Amino acid sequence: MITGGCLCGAVRYEITGEAQAPSACHCSQCRKTSGHFWAGSSVKHDVFKIVKDDGLKWFTSSDWAKRGFCQDCGSSLFYQMNTEDYVSVSPASMDDAGDLRLKRHIFVKDKADYYDIGDGLPQIETY
Repeated sequence: MITGGCLCGAVRYEITGEAQAPSACHCSQCRKTSGHFWAGSSVKHDVFKIVKDDGLKWFTSSDWAKRGFCQDCGSSLFYQMNTEDYVSVSPASMDDAGDLRLKRHIFVKDKADYYDIGDGLPQIETY
């Protein structure tokens, strides 16, 4: 089982199944909500459970998705597309991400100019 939550502890979750290798998203929305780029690991709804939601706030960031964060400490935790059966969970919010490793970069066309991507992983211009 993978457990995790926000910085202040007002949001906690459990993952009882597999978490996919995360993708790093460099789109402008992810950059603005995270302060850099945002990494997300896809987790099926049936193995994901929020066990404490005292600080959880959902923000509708587009017509197709919303973002979950802690309204108390500001931690960016989740990305949820409206029509998908999974939630994207920040591996940085996991208590122990185990052997999860970044698998690719997406929306690199929108990447900020102040950094380079040099890890050799696939880079996808959009998605």
